[in-house]
Amino acid sequence: MTGSDASPSFRLAYVPGVTPAKWVRIWNERLPDVPLTLVQVSAAEAPDMLRNGGADAGLVRLPIDRTDLSAIPLYAETTVVVIPKDHVVAAVEEVTAEDLADDIVLHPLDDTLGWERPPGLAAIERPATTADAIELVAAGIGLLVVPQSLARLHHRKDLTYRPVSDAPQSRVALSWPEDRTTDLVEHFIGIVRGRTVNSTRGPQTPAQPKGKRPDKSGADRRKPAAGKPTGKGGPRGGSGTAKGAKRGKPRRRS
Repeated sequence: MTGSDASPSFRLAYVPGVTPAKWVRIWNERLPDVPLTLVQVSAAEAPDMLRNGGADAGLVRLPIDRTDLSAIPLYAETTVVVIPKDHVVAAVEEVTAEDLADDIVLHPLDDTLGWERPPGLAAIERPATTADAIELVAAGIGLLVVPQSLARLHHRKDLTYRPVSDAPQSRVALSWPEDRTTDLVEHFIGIVRGRTVNSTRGPQTPAQPKGKRPDKSGADRRKPAAGKPTGKGGPRGGSGTAKGAKRGKPRRRS
């Protein structure tokens, strides 16, 4: 770990569809003096950006080459098929890949699902991007299977989507270069893992030493032990007479 070289700012890369707003808000609450800068990057380019120092950490899509990158899987997304609202699939709540066998299913070059064999009939050409594929779906050219967050990102009023129960899922992870695990990276790891501000991991505010609490006025108000003189003539006010003792001469026994 190289906590001593922490920079005064933190750059977080994130791929399309991922929404880091909640984690950024917590960061700003806990580290208000360390600005966090968001850098959007394509899923394919994210690993190289991290290796080249373009960001301190990134929210990426798995799989990635972990030769020199660390990665903590965070969650897996539901996979959906994007369809025109008047398509027959819109009448059901969920479909399988087999249900799409007779449809043209677009397979963009920036696909993040890693199909062994995409479902449906292949288009003549692969769209360059998911955004291009969405336009083709709207034009009635074919359907598109993507992580749900990307369907939401490219939402159109004339399109809808349905879950595909047996499709691969896209997994989102927090990744960073292994040799640059700084204190700020550790802070962000703690945030995405739900650690509290008093977590034992990462830099912390020094704890107050245990023992007596200093008096606000600076004076030591510790009470003397029972029965010990206080320097004022005796215990509890210094009268010199033990509590409960009788005054005067003792009586003689007859």
